[in-house]
Amino acid sequence: MHDIGDGHTHEHEPHIHDHDEGGARWKHDGVRVIPGDRLDPNTAQTPGMFRQAAVNAARVGAQKIWAGTVAIEPDAKTGVHHHGALESVIYIVSGRARMRWGERLEYVAEAGPGDFIFVPPYVPHQEINASTDEPLHCVLVRSDNEAVVVNLPDVEAAEVPETVYWVDPIHKQP
Repeated sequence: MHDIGDGHTHEHEPHIHDHDEGGARWKHDGVRVIPGDRLDPNTAQTPGMFRQAAVNAARVGAQKIWAGTVAIEPDAKTGVHHHGALESVIYIVSGRARMRWGERLEYVAEAGPGDFIFVPPYVPHQEINASTDEPLHCVLVRSDNEAVVVNLPDVEAAEVPETVYWVDPIHKQP
């Protein structure tokens, strides 16, 4: 604690001018580069997508943020899930994302390369690759250092899929 001149004592906070061993503390506690081919797949997963962690508490000591990537194969969709109290940002690198959300996935929107998607806390949602032939690649950022994922396997979608029959002169509709 130190007196900052106003008669009150305050906790000492590190400043840009503080030097620890001539500034060497920043050598290993400063900027980190995480190579794209060294991401960690040992993170919470949801069926239909492949998440990899780049920045979290375990890998770099992050205290307030989680970042990584997600890939979704062509014409695939994820299980319904939410991320608890965390806020999430999704940046579309390539492909076409279709997001469904709501208690019964009653809302939908699409995003493409360069677009950002914001997902508030506790919102049930599902990511869908809207392309039938191109993978969807995204960057994820969350507002805490661990990847909270709550999978919701019992959510019933708003619409009941309509069965499409193959009808021709030989195959009659049942």
